[in-house]
Amino acid sequence: MRHTTPISRTTRLARAASIATLVVAAGLAGTGSALAQGPAAPAADQKVDGVMVVAGNSCSWTNGSTSAAAPSALTVDRTTINTPGGNLACGGGIAASLNNNPAFTFDDAAGTARTDLIDITGRQSFISCRYKATNIVWDRDGTSRKYVNRAFTATKASGSFLCPGSVTTPAGDASMLFR
Repeated sequence: MRHTTPISRTTRLARAASIATLVVAAGLAGTGSALAQGPAAPAADQKVDGVMVVAGNSCSWTNGSTSAAAPSALTVDRTTINTPGGNLACGGGIAASLNNNPAFTFDDAAGTARTDLIDITGRQSFISCRYKATNIVWDRDGTSRKYVNRAFTATKASGSFLCPGSVTTPAGDASMLFR
């Protein structure tokens, strides 16, 4: 019979907090690993890429579909991000899924974007956490279509008692690149 060392409650809570932070950020994320779109870039193909690293784990996707090209108001199609239709993948044994089609509006004069709602579930082992964040504001990075988040807090919608009640994502920890 194989012996396994029990995991302490503190370790489980720390993992749950990391999962929650990763899940919220992953659904919103896209860092500078994608190429920026400038004035000489080809016409937009209505896609969004994302990458986020939290607590040493990385989540990413490519080619998520949008309903329009930024800066027009648009929605992100979750079926093109979540597997099996999309390629959202995370390291560290974490699985994430986007539960809604987030809507984005843009104010090019101010260089900002706003998301109405992000609804995300994350799972690791037997722990599942669902979080929602509303009215997230993003700042455009120069003349590109990369938008970097302002700080926001997502609240727990459901999940294990091990999931924190809320998770705060600091400014600059998430970004979206529309192409």
